[in-house]
Amino acid sequence: MVRLENVAMRYGRGPEVLQDVNLELAAGAFHFLTGPSGSGKSTLLRLLYLAERPTRGRVWLLGQNIASVARPDLPALRRQIGVVFQEFRLLDHLSALDNVALPLRVAGIGEAVIKEHVVDLLRWVGLEDHINARPSTLSGGQQQRVAIARAIITRPSLLLADEPTGNVDDSIALRLLYLFEELNRLGTTVVIATHNVSLIERFGYPTILLQDGQVTMQPGTGRKI
Repeated sequence: MVRLENVAMRYGRGPEVLQDVNLELAAGAFHFLTGPSGSGKSTLLRLLYLAERPTRGRVWLLGQNIASVARPDLPALRRQIGVVFQEFRLLDHLSALDNVALPLRVAGIGEAVIKEHVVDLLRWVGLEDHINARPSTLSGGQQQRVAIARAIITRPSLLLADEPTGNVDDSIALRLLYLFEELNRLGTTVVIATHNVSLIERFGYPTILLQDGQVTMQPGTGRKI
């Protein structure tokens, strides 16, 4: 699903944010991504959702060498990748339902199917009473859950989540992790960037540790729930 070979990344003439990163994630894997602030987590995620090209090294996603993918073919590849951004990136003029439905509408799914699936998912993330609410009327945690629902509504092949539990309480955080697990059981490869050590320890999945721009893989410890 993901393979990086000797990947390095720098912005402009600055120092390398990532240095000779080698990483391989099998299809259907579930990993946490962690490390101190400034270690390169967001940069690594940007490479994986094709917002950046590496300064050097090679990146494979979904079996394709990104360097050899023609620009017109990139949107189809990106549609197989679900992303939960820290800043949410919701459209203020659309309701929660319409924000979540957007990827399905782009894919040409019928409205009856869209409404059923979107309402079910918003109910699962605890927003059944806010289906028609605009983002500006929702709390930060509620907006985050809308963003998560939008990222997973298409059941992507690869899900990348940047601090998806950062604005919610512990009970909602657990509920969201269970949702990611269910998506993973359906075949989605999941990578969750988080500083929440208790969640990492509680769920016990393998961890990608980023320090000083370099990766160390840590094995899973097993579930503690």
